[in-house]
Amino acid sequence: MDDQSGSSRELPDLEAPEVQLPTVMSANEKRVRKGFWRKLGRVAGRLPFASSLVAAYYCATDPATPIKAKAILFAALAYFVLPFDVVPDLIAAFGFTDDAAVLFAALNLISIYMKPEHYEKAEAALARLRETGDQAPA
Repeated sequence: MDDQSGSSRELPDLEAPEVQLPTVMSANEKRVRKGFWRKLGRVAGRLPFASSLVAAYYCATDPATPIKAKAILFAALAYFVLPFDVVPDLIAAFGFTDDAAVLFAALNLISIYMKPEHYEKAEAALARLRETGDQAPA
């Protein structure tokens, strides 16, 4: 299609991943913000990777984290929050192995954006959760 200047202009490919990223990320972010702390409160005592999980949450919600890193983290965190997963969380000793694998794959991809303050906030949130049962983020 030609615009008024006479040059050819292509329409964006709406199926392209970079077009879908904001929509998918937004859906994952809503899911995570709605259910993360509630699920964490129920299962934190059984998660050896709880600190990394919460640090990933703080990195994903950090305004300084680039959008693609946020998208990866929100996808991994949404997988944790979802009630249906490949290995049901109720299976003793194996229930969270798939969640851990997804999380650590995501953290490996975006590790340069994980800051010490994300881990510090995670430790403080987990300590508060253990002491008071308060599931809300700081």
